[in-house]
Amino acid sequence: MYYIIDILGLISFAISGALVAFNKRMDVFGVLIIAFVTSVGGGTLTDLLIGNTPVGWMKNIIYVYIILGSAVFAIIFRSKINYLRTSLFLFDTIGIGLYTLLGIEKGLNANLHPLICIALGTMTASFGGVIRDILCNEIPIIFRKEVYATACILGGITFFALRKFNVPESIILIVSGAVVIVVRLLAVKFKIALPNIYSKDT
Repeated sequence: MYYIIDILGLISFAISGALVAFNKRMDVFGVLIIAFVTSVGGGTLTDLLIGNTPVGWMKNIIYVYIILGSAVFAIIFRSKINYLRTSLFLFDTIGIGLYTLLGIEKGLNANLHPLICIALGTMTASFGGVIRDILCNEIPIIFRKEVYATACILGGITFFALRKFNVPESIILIVSGAVVIVVRLLAVKFKIALPNIYSKDT
């Protein structure tokens, strides 16, 4: 189950990264690089923190093929995507939902405290996007007022809350991932944001 989630997350983030690169009018090499770092950036950080080396994508070449294949798919069919901003948002949102679960699972396998597991899930989901945005000369979404990391944290809390009640693992994964995705979608649709600590004059 986690392997399937990993693959779906790779595809979602690879396409998300490719769409950002398109918006920045990068060449083919730039698109591939941005797609790659978006897909593996968060997982790489998590693996390094828990001492899981070589990191996941280095041990399984299938991951690299999937990322490159997804990026090439996005390049070939980019003219078919009429609403890049909407597509980017959807793929990015699906990606953070899936990768939050993967980060939590890695924390559990390392026998870490639930709070640390949630933190790892949030980093796994967010850090690839941070690298992507920095390379594309944008302020990372996670550092802006949008509900992004908060959605991951709520999904992580849901994961461990359901675990307390011995809910089947498949249900836990579906519900927790859905919480991340739905919270992010609702936050954007209804313009829900974290409080702004700056006054209009600053």
